[in-house]
Parts: sequence; C-alpha cells; structure tokens
Amino acid sequence: MKQSLWNVPNVLTSVRIVSSILIFTVLPFRCYLTAFVLFVIGALSDFVDGWWARKFHQVTKFGRILDPFADKLLVCGTLIYLLAIPELIGVPLPGCGWKLGLAPWMVVVIISRELLVTMLRSFVEKGGGDFSAKWLGKIKMGFQCVGIGACLVYLICLKRGTPPTWVTLTMIVCLWGMIWTAVHSCVNYIFAAVRVIRSAESA
Repeated sequence: MKQSLWNVPNVLTSVRIVSSILIFTVLPFRCYLTAFVLFVIGALSDFVDGWWARKFHQVTKFGRILDPFADKLLVCGTLIYLLAIPELIGVPLPGCGWKLGLAPWMVVVIISRELLVTMLRSFVEKGGGDFSAKWLGKIKMGFQCVGIGACLVYLICLKRGTPPTWVTLTMIVCLWGMIWTAVHSCVNYIFAAVRVIRSAESA
C-alpha cells in the first residue's frame, strides 16, 4: 500500500527541523530555558516518529532521508551554537578541576562521524544493502540528547548562581559518552560497509 508523504512520522520529523531553527534563533539571545524546551520537543519527536513508523508500518523513502537530516540538524547545529558560549568551554569536573566540559574537538568528532556514516549509508543503500541505524547509534543519540539538554540546564542554573554538582556531572559524563559511542559506532558502521561491499563483489 502506498504511504502518504506527510504521514505522522514525517510530520514529527518536520517538527524537529522547525524546533532546531527556533533553537538557533533563541540561543544567541541567551534564552536557555526556551532553547531547552524546544530541544526536548525535538528530541521527543525523534523517539516518537521512529516508534510510530515501525509500529504502524509508515516507513517511507522520504522519511528515511528526512529523519537523519533532522537528527543531524538538531544535534550538530545545537552543539555548534553551544560552542559559541564561553561558559560551557572547559567546564571542570567537580572535585578534581580537570577541564572535561564541551570542547571544539568534540564537535569536530561528532560532525566528522555523521558525515562519514552518511556517505557510507548512501553508498551501501545505493547498492541495495541495508544500512539501518544500529543500537549503538541509538545509544549515541541518547547520550547526545541528554548531554546537550544538560548543557542547557547548566546554563539555566548558571544564570541563577552555581549549577548543582549533579548537573555538571551529568553534562560531562554524557558528553564523553557521546564521543565514545560516536567513535565506536562509526567503526562498526565501517566494518558493516566493508562486509556489504565484499559480499557484492563476490556475488
């Protein structure tokens, strides 16, 4: 049965794109609470549209293109905007002083990973292979969403005084978890792509 282009998952994906644009609009004005609410809406739309598409069999080719784009726009775009906020750069780990907060190299790793995986997915699926998101990639997305959300909560608390230790710890742990899962999942995707390519060559 032919799927409608603007089914529920694709509409939710579009909501994520709109939320991202609004986040980019309010962050320069230091409207961190508004940005946090918009980010939560965008992150929840990512979870719901994926669940809805699988539950009600509404996966479309348009959605398979639009959904990854919306994810990257939300995560990578917000991280880039957060880099412009000095208070987030090199936040020290409570109790030891090590500067383990958001850093430019982290964003470079995330964006590089997304670009590489996107190119691999395009190449593999063009050859008829399946390159759907794996669980480690979804865990990475979870770390990214919680980490970015914690960054925004940290900034909200900073406006009112000293951020609670648990907020700082959550932010740092999730940012580093984001990096670890990004690199690990990228390596897995590379090996998966190599297997698909070898299989196609031997067929």
